[in-house]
Amino acid sequence: MSTDSADGTTAETRPEIEVTESAAEQALSLLDGEGLDSSVAGLRLFVQQGGCAGLSYGMRFDDAPDEDDTIYEHHELRVFVDPASLKYIEGSVLDYESGLQAEGFHVENPNVVSECGCGESFRT
Repeated sequence: MSTDSADGTTAETRPEIEVTESAAEQALSLLDGEGLDSSVAGLRLFVQQGGCAGLSYGMRFDDAPDEDDTIYEHHELRVFVDPASLKYIEGSVLDYESGLQAEGFHVENPNVVSECGCGESFRT
């Protein structure tokens, strides 16, 4: 695993975000299906205003990181996080769950103090 800024410098003191192997495999498969180069493109993980608890997670694929992004690499997946989102999700783990009740990506965030009943939004 490495943590870099978009300008290529390594920062050992940056907040950590982990990605499980199953989440990375799923994301890389989807990235490949979109025809994106996984050596440059990656998964953007961000926090946005919304939901009954105030904040919600968002994810999308980006061709490349923004200049001020923190870049994480886990299991060959590049994850881009903007500075504003990082303060809400530092220390989180991105996982992929598949089961009878739900299937999809899930963020395990140690900073959450409350979640809405459906689990779609949170407050720190």
